[in-house]
Amino acid sequence: QVQLAESGGGSVQAGGSLRLSCESSRPPYSPSTRCMGWFRQAPGKEREGVATINYDGSTRYADFVQGRFTITKDNAWKTLYLQLNSLKPEDTAMYYCAADRSFQCGLMVTDFTDWGQGTQVTVAS
Repeated sequence: QVQLAESGGGSVQAGGSLRLSCESSRPPYSPSTRCMGWFRQAPGKEREGVATINYDGSTRYADFVQGRFTITKDNAWKTLYLQLNSLKPEDTAMYYCAADRSFQCGLMVTDFTDWGQGTQVTVAS
């Protein structure tokens, strides 16, 4: 099972930016990683998909992203990033990194088997 470690969360004012990172414990270029993604969970709400990236670099974003966030990865599949721009108070949540061996790479929680511990993002109005 892969270990995932998120970092980069913090507190910002509305309109600000953050860059989240996720380090994977798998060896570089591991064929076991075919999809990674970012999810978030606000207090009292269900965990929801934010963005995913597939082995071929194709990406998916939730509708609420509206062009404000960008998911990227390094070529070795060791580090996943999420650039958060134009942050809003409603973006406040714990952000989780996830990975899976499947090619499916959807935005559903059930599409992923491996999860990090999360990094907190707080956006003040």
